[in-house]
Amino acid sequence: MDGRVKPGHDEPEKCAITVPTIYYIRHGETAWNAAGRFQGTQDIPLNDLGRTQAVAAGGILADLIARDGHEASALPFVASPLGRARLTMELVRETMQLPPDGYALDIRLREIAYGLWEGLTLPEMERHDAVVFASRLADKWGVAAPAGETYASVTLRMREWFDSLQGDTVTVAHGGTMRALMVALGIATPLEASDIPIGQGVVYVFREGTLTRHG
Repeated sequence: MDGRVKPGHDEPEKCAITVPTIYYIRHGETAWNAAGRFQGTQDIPLNDLGRTQAVAAGGILADLIARDGHEASALPFVASPLGRARLTMELVRETMQLPPDGYALDIRLREIAYGLWEGLTLPEMERHDAVVFASRLADKWGVAAPAGETYASVTLRMREWFDSLQGDTVTVAHGGTMRALMVALGIATPLEASDIPIGQGVVYVFREGTLTRHG
């Protein structure tokens, strides 16, 4: 005998686990983005620049998917249910010559809720509640906006979403959910992720514990 232990009925042979690659796109710009207003769960539409950014991201994504040897029509596409993410996804798919409505929605991809601060700028948030604003400035991951949610809780739902994936996936969601995913996958610490700017009109690729930006 060669000394190796062969699996029996109670010891199933282990298989290598394949980690899904995520092609991640943040929605295009809105008027509130341009004004520095925090949107959270508010359904703010794309502006003209946002539509242009979505088309640009679609072109970049088409190149990346082809380079990776994928057939775009065979990949799952999933978006946040908020309108700005849905329209971005539809413009991305049209650019790739795919049916615009051929994607799924997942509520776990919705943006972090800013509660009573939605629609406010940072100076307005501070005027609204200086004590909570200061606490959140010191611990952005653990402190929620008034009636909002914490980044820590968003991280849990993004980890749950990632664990539900069956293979490589195209996703359109938000800046906050991307920061949470970075922490969920061990790519960044909460402190690092809190202030990382998330671009629009570009494609991010999460692949085996790494993150790259394209565009």
